[in-house]
Amino acid sequence: MSTSLLGGRYKLGEMIGTGGMADVYVAEDTRLARSVAIKVLRSDLARDPSFVARFRKEALAAAGLNHPGIVAVYDSGEDPAPYIVMELVSGHTLRELIHKGERISLKRALAIGEGILAALEYSHERGIVHRDIKPANIMITDQGDVKVMDFGIARALADLGATLTNTWNIVGTAQYLSPEQALGEVADLRSDIYSTGCVLYEVLTGKPPFTGDTPVSIAYQHVSGKLITPSVLQPDLPPGVDVILAVALAKKVEDRYQSAGLMLDDLFKISAGQALSTKAPRAKISRRKILISALSSLLAISLIATGLILTRPSEDATTFPQIPNVVGLTEAEARVLLLDYVVTITRAPDAQIPKDRVASQIPLATVRAQKGSGVVLTLSDGPGDSIVPGDLVGMSLVDARAALSAVGLLIARTEAVPSDEPQGTVLKVTPEGGSTITAGSGVILQIANGEIEVPELIGVDAIQAKTLLAQVGFLVNEIQAFDENLPLGVVIRQAPDPGTTQTIGKSVTITINTAP
Repeated sequence: MSTSLLGGRYKLGEMIGTGGMADVYVAEDTRLARSVAIKVLRSDLARDPSFVARFRKEALAAAGLNHPGIVAVYDSGEDPAPYIVMELVSGHTLRELIHKGERISLKRALAIGEGILAALEYSHERGIVHRDIKPANIMITDQGDVKVMDFGIARALADLGATLTNTWNIVGTAQYLSPEQALGEVADLRSDIYSTGCVLYEVLTGKPPFTGDTPVSIAYQHVSGKLITPSVLQPDLPPGVDVILAVALAKKVEDRYQSAGLMLDDLFKISAGQALSTKAPRAKISRRKILISALSSLLAISLIATGLILTRPSEDATTFPQIPNVVGLTEAEARVLLLDYVVTITRAPDAQIPKDRVASQIPLATVRAQKGSGVVLTLSDGPGDSIVPGDLVGMSLVDARAALSAVGLLIARTEAVPSDEPQGTVLKVTPEGGSTITAGSGVILQIANGEIEVPELIGVDAIQAKTLLAQVGFLVNEIQAFDENLPLGVVIRQAPDPGTTQTIGKSVTITINTAP
């Protein structure tokens, strides 16, 4: 396999997104000559065999979802790291649209809810529960269509118990967690309905149903907090909206819509100006029971957040213990949970994590490690400035991201350019090394896409020639001509000439001998 192609087939281009789980790239499918999006899992998650196994299984399941409201999954693989190949959608995430601050019209908001629910109705009928419905996983295309994405990754994370136990940097996700997910319980299709209710609430009112400074405080509100009626925030909403969201956001799963189709039907009625027959659930327990339930929930959530409740061991887990999650704790609290490990402390600014609390840990809590091994904790210096590392040029993309993360910075995007350096090598950093920028912000990395030699193709069978070009990372531009002195179906001319160098991803033109 050529090292320039992912899975021997996909030529990675510009990075168009990065997150807690994976980096997303524009890529060229060299076999089908089409553009795709590829999500490559982070190296630390890729080292967890149980995660990879579930990711593989669910990526295959998601690939079987063929619906216009679901971002199509074309392929998946693990060479050299686990990845999924998806439909490349031109548009923006719902999260980006919400963060613009412009109020979305009632008609458009209902259409977005309808699009999400139509996709979920289809996936639920096929036994696939998303488990991570949130604005960042909803695409709005340039044509205005709604597409739900990340079914495979969401399920793989959920099977690892990745709710509050995974990372403190989950405030965005915590705003859309169902009560049962907040408590670490099993999520089913009604959990997707609750999360959809959270998204629709925010689209209609401009605010999530519950907010807070920490994931724990937000999760507590999902379990026991009182929902502000949407029409209190937006008095011009139709009365039926209050009912729909009260049912979708019911604390008890049995009080919610029992299928996406039922909620979808009510949204259609609102859009058509019709009255609803659905009734909002009523509380049926005493104040004393509410207090007991709230205290029990708070205790459970606190235990989850401090890593004292561990996720269930997977069937293929090693004998090593799972590293406790200490992100969000003080150094003293973290050391108590990490008594069996050698702890190294570093510090860096962080725009989200409170000062003197653990902002990140390496390895992550999803990793199993032998007692006595090392754990590096980065304590937050609170919001402030960070200095761009001065030694990023020459690093690999993976190493550069780790170095940036250590000082509280991110990769905003990458730009691939021709170079004789190894593919993926960092060539330039913007802002340049030594610059002071706001903690939590991103830098632009210019990386080498590589120059390789054009192979000799004259006289080679057309199919073999196209295969050779694809394997080394070139696109193929095919034209036809006739030469009676050479066999039909072979290459009779090529440009550039064999032996010359060309940037990976550029086109090589081959002329195929074809009978007139």
